[in-house]
Amino acid sequence: MSFAPSHSVKAILGPTNTGKTYFAIERMLAHPTGMIGLPLRLLAREVYQRVVERVGEQAVALITGEERIVPAKPRYWVATVEAMPMDIHVDCVAIDEIQTAIDFDRGHIFTDRILRARGFHETLLLGSGTMANVVRKLVPHVEIIDRPRFSQLTYAGSKKISRQPPRSAIVAFSARQVYAIAELIRRERGGAAVVMGALSPRTRNAQVELYQNGDVDFLVATDAIGMGLNLDIHHVAFADDTKFDGHQSRPLTPSELGQIAGRAGRHKHNGTFGVTGGTEGFDEELVVQLETHDFEPVKVVQWRNSVLDFSSIERLRGSLEAAPDDRTLTRVPVAKDQHALEFVARNEGAALARGHEAVKLLWECCQIPDYQGISPAAHGEIVTRIFTDLRRNRHVNADWIAEQVRFCDNSEGDIDTLSNRIKQIRTWTFVANRKNWLEDPAYWREKTRDIEDRLSDALHERLTQRFVDRRTSVLLRHLKDKRMVSPEINGQGEVRLEGHLIGTIEGFRFTLARNDGDMDAKGLRGAAESVVAPEIHNRAERLGGAPNEEFVLATDGRMRWRGEVVAELAEGDSIYRPRIIILADETLTGPDLEKVQDRLSLWLRHHINTVLEQVMSLEAPADIEGTARGIAYQLFEGIGILPRGAVSDEVKGLDQDVRGKLRKLGIKFGAYHIYLPLSLKPAPRELAIILFALKHGGVRQPGVTDIPHIVLSGRTSFLVDPEVDPRLYEIAGFKVAGKRAVRIDILERLADIIRPLIALDAGRPYAGDLPAGAAEGNGFRTTVEMTSLLGCSGEDFASILTSLGYRLRRTPKVAAPAEASAEAPALEAVLEDNSATVDAVDEVGVESAPVEIVAEGVVPDAAPADAAAPAEPEFDEVWFPGRRNDHHQPRRPEGRRRPEGDAEAGQNRRPDRTRPAHAKGGQRRPEGDAGQRPSNERPSNERPKNERPKNERPAHTRPRDEERRTRPEKNERPAANARPAREERKVVFDPDSPFAKLAALRGKTE
Repeated sequence: MSFAPSHSVKAILGPTNTGKTYFAIERMLAHPTGMIGLPLRLLAREVYQRVVERVGEQAVALITGEERIVPAKPRYWVATVEAMPMDIHVDCVAIDEIQTAIDFDRGHIFTDRILRARGFHETLLLGSGTMANVVRKLVPHVEIIDRPRFSQLTYAGSKKISRQPPRSAIVAFSARQVYAIAELIRRERGGAAVVMGALSPRTRNAQVELYQNGDVDFLVATDAIGMGLNLDIHHVAFADDTKFDGHQSRPLTPSELGQIAGRAGRHKHNGTFGVTGGTEGFDEELVVQLETHDFEPVKVVQWRNSVLDFSSIERLRGSLEAAPDDRTLTRVPVAKDQHALEFVARNEGAALARGHEAVKLLWECCQIPDYQGISPAAHGEIVTRIFTDLRRNRHVNADWIAEQVRFCDNSEGDIDTLSNRIKQIRTWTFVANRKNWLEDPAYWREKTRDIEDRLSDALHERLTQRFVDRRTSVLLRHLKDKRMVSPEINGQGEVRLEGHLIGTIEGFRFTLARNDGDMDAKGLRGAAESVVAPEIHNRAERLGGAPNEEFVLATDGRMRWRGEVVAELAEGDSIYRPRIIILADETLTGPDLEKVQDRLSLWLRHHINTVLEQVMSLEAPADIEGTARGIAYQLFEGIGILPRGAVSDEVKGLDQDVRGKLRKLGIKFGAYHIYLPLSLKPAPRELAIILFALKHGGVRQPGVTDIPHIVLSGRTSFLVDPEVDPRLYEIAGFKVAGKRAVRIDILERLADIIRPLIALDAGRPYAGDLPAGAAEGNGFRTTVEMTSLLGCSGEDFASILTSLGYRLRRTPKVAAPAEASAEAPALEAVLEDNSATVDAVDEVGVESAPVEIVAEGVVPDAAPADAAAPAEPEFDEVWFPGRRNDHHQPRRPEGRRRPEGDAEAGQNRRPDRTRPAHAKGGQRRPEGDAGQRPSNERPSNERPKNERPKNERPAHTRPRDEERRTRPEKNERPAANARPAREERKVVFDPDSPFAKLAALRGKTE
């Protein structure tokens, strides 16, 4: 590089956003050849791409510490300041960010370029206005050109991290702080890109692109963004105002704060800056400095002697310790390369550093950057190994470097692990880019570059996964770019945008998909709703013109359109006019909401009038007046079902003409209900349950959703649930009868079966065969037809009959007579004079236990040991219509003897005085064939007609004096505990009774 006269040097100075770098690129391209030195590898890459777009790849070379792209005949060179080839002669040279000359670690490199780097025709020094005095002293006759800022910078005060405006950069000065802030922004605002000096250039590029293309609206960074990165930042917020500079933690200088804050606002767009995260607000003096870019000028810059003596290690060390001869320059503290030189000088590598070339090679090895930030000794070991290999073998040992590279070739792990591997591979990338250090440098450059790229991509992916909600970033970009594709909605209602699940939509409600750690911020939901707003509008349009077949009212009281819930019903002014509540987000407003409301209201009115057409016609029937009109209206209020007992008196007063008119309206007068048979179908009953529940307890009460399924199944009866309101069963078309609910039309069919049976007395002559279930005394027996009709039997069926008012009479069944033996006539003669008393009839309720019947004089214990135990008695059950005094049977007359047969085997058991009078009736001689009760026998408290003279009154109607004459004396009643010997007892049986047969059999065995 040649030296030009000092008047050809120009210093382009000013704050950020003045277009200095752009001006330098334009000036360089105006010359046939040129070179520009930049402070960051990232910025060098950016400028390289821009120059390539202008002049082509073959004309541009890129040289950085870890990257070297040099075509055959490049005309323009883009490099980092440290990597600038100083032996190349070009027409124009530009050095960017010259204020970095004050940095302890790198400052002396920038100072050297300010002093020595020159172009044949033009030299440009770009930097902050604070460098004006230093440049004038170091470069006499320099031309200073001040460039004003394109936009204004304003202080915005303090705001929470979660309340920072979009397109903000939040600045912190440690990886821990950066990660914590990025995590918070992800939860609150959807995500942030991360830019730190510790990241590889490729990773930083990817993160910057994430921010620049609008995937995220926030950038969390260190002061690395202050070095020439051209970003679209509107606001810069300082989460800290102190940093560790490698030597100590210190407050940032106003100039450093201004360099970072100046990144807010690009070109003609104004920017703001402020503080956040607990950082104290800036004082007024500092704010004025930052807004006016008026900072204290730089007085000295870092310097180290660049004219080195390589004759020996000692002379090299001495030349490095040389002091500057200008008070503007200050000697740099001992740098890492000097520490490495001192380490090698004390070990076996010093013996190999003999002569000018060897010492110069040693110094080049000491220039290897310590990307890993390890200790000086550990870094010195690496430098020593590389230097010794070069001196002994002329190349670095291939096996050794392969082992180091292989250790880094692993893209698995977390952010810290990948970051450490990237730092290590950058060391070997730097070594691979040194000239003639490796046997196959091209292979190792490609190898290390590939590993670094893959590690950088993996790190970028981990950072994105941790700190960016991709779904949110897509939503934010969609808000800004209306040309993006519309969201996709599948059959399950999932809304996807560019493949990312945004949420689900049902009807007119949008539900944002939740990710781990999401807080569902208002801004995020607002962005999502704006994305689905066009779909909501389209749905409102389609619903407004939808046919009736697309709407359904479910048992839970919700209205569905095309299977999606769009509204629910609530209690209205009347049972047939419920209110409609539209289930929609705030996105459905204005005309769209009115359109949906009107269409759903119209459909609901049509649905109720159609499904309950017969019921609705009873509200004001024509040609029906008076009592009949009142009955019809009550039936209307009952949604087609009215218990007959509620209007029994009114119904009795209706003449046949009026009844005929009501029947023409579809009304049926049943035994238990007045109802509309057509309204008992599943659809009307389901709608009736919903309408009734809205007025009485709500649709979420037990039974509202379950009963319609039972109605639809066609079951005629089922067990009732005690938690369900009985009125719901009635509205559903079922009557609660005992333990079960019975469909009312089935109940009427049961009544139709029973009615002719109770009108028939089977004990009287009947032409032809008796119908099934016929019984004497106007009773009936249960039949298979009855139980099949109701779908139950046994106790369940009995509970239904009992609840309907029928009473049960149970009579022991008589066993078939045994064949008469030869001794039978003699035994009949013996027993002829004796009398027997058997209580053969027992009427009990449904819940009563069977009554044990024991004949007088027969002791069960006297049976032979080998005799089989007698079978339990069977009963004939006959049902009778209920009477008013069913529960108040006449009491047994006082003084009537209790039959001995009622006593149980136990001697000390007291007589049962709680049994009904009809079960304790007086003694009566049974008559008739086989000892059975006549077919026309009355209940047990009445005497059969064939045992009483025609003019004789029943026992309970006799005059009191006559009753006294027939009542036995008190002293004739045997003692309860008296038990005569068996041989002394007089046993008298009806010869046709089963007990006579039993006695005959016992006589034979004895």
